[in-house]
Amino acid sequence: MIVVCGEALIDLIRMPAGEQRARPGGGPFNAARALARLGVPTAFLGHLSEDGYGRELSHLLRDDGVAVEMASFGPEPTTMALADIDTGGVARYRFVIEGTSAPNLRLDMVPATFAAEVSGLHIGSLGVVLTPMADTVIQLATRERGRRLIMLDPNIRPGLIDVDVYRRRLESLIASSTIVKASDSDLEWMQPGAGYRDAAAQLLTKGVRMVAVTLGAKGAFGAHRGFRVQVAAPAVKVVDTVGAGDAFGAGLLAWLHDHGLIHTDLRLEEDELRAALEHACRVASLTCARPGADPPRKEEMARR
Repeated sequence: MIVVCGEALIDLIRMPAGEQRARPGGGPFNAARALARLGVPTAFLGHLSEDGYGRELSHLLRDDGVAVEMASFGPEPTTMALADIDTGGVARYRFVIEGTSAPNLRLDMVPATFAAEVSGLHIGSLGVVLTPMADTVIQLATRERGRRLIMLDPNIRPGLIDVDVYRRRLESLIASSTIVKASDSDLEWMQPGAGYRDAAAQLLTKGVRMVAVTLGAKGAFGAHRGFRVQVAAPAVKVVDTVGAGDAFGAGLLAWLHDHGLIHTDLRLEEDELRAALEHACRVASLTCARPGADPPRKEEMARR
């Protein structure tokens, strides 16, 4: 089982023509649904609201097969993301956070131990930014370091962060991570001017076993051991990019799960790294081909 830790929220999406749509979202929420749809046993660990939106988010997780027994519920209203979609389908976000549900994941809401069946932990996104959730995520990752595979997806939001505090948190989480999945713009922020290839190589020197970099329409790049692999993205008509990065990370973990490779001492051959990245790109591309974060199911992947 993979435990996905972090936020679930509602995306209020404004399209280029001006119409607005309310859709479920949040990077970890999207990743959990994508993993479950891809056939991976998945649990969501986060703090949800007891309001109507919170109940909807919980029901959607359950409907996709995500276990929610680790989730907690409270009276705070659901966290909101305001997303503007440009004519190229790219989303730009603003957040309504103060006094809302997602940040209030405290350490006492986290299981004291995980069952042996939990082989991996997915963390990141606003879980690295919002307190007390960020402190909870760091302590959880530190506790589980070396026990389970940990994937970190920083999904950096520069407008939300205190740079010095955020960098310290990120360094702590990188030190606990088996895999860092990031966009090229994430790595540019982390290591300005380095280029994503050199930035990925630097992460490997810090104990990370694999770095997977999303490159948008150009596909993805992977660094693992001595291997450096770049793959193309399948051509699709992009509706929007909402949830594409989350779907990519889920696709990568799903491939590793299906091939019995969810281990802290992750070790792949070059052809395995290439296959994992190609699978992740297919999952992300299919997500881009329809509105909102609507990742494909395992049966759909098999047909394609």
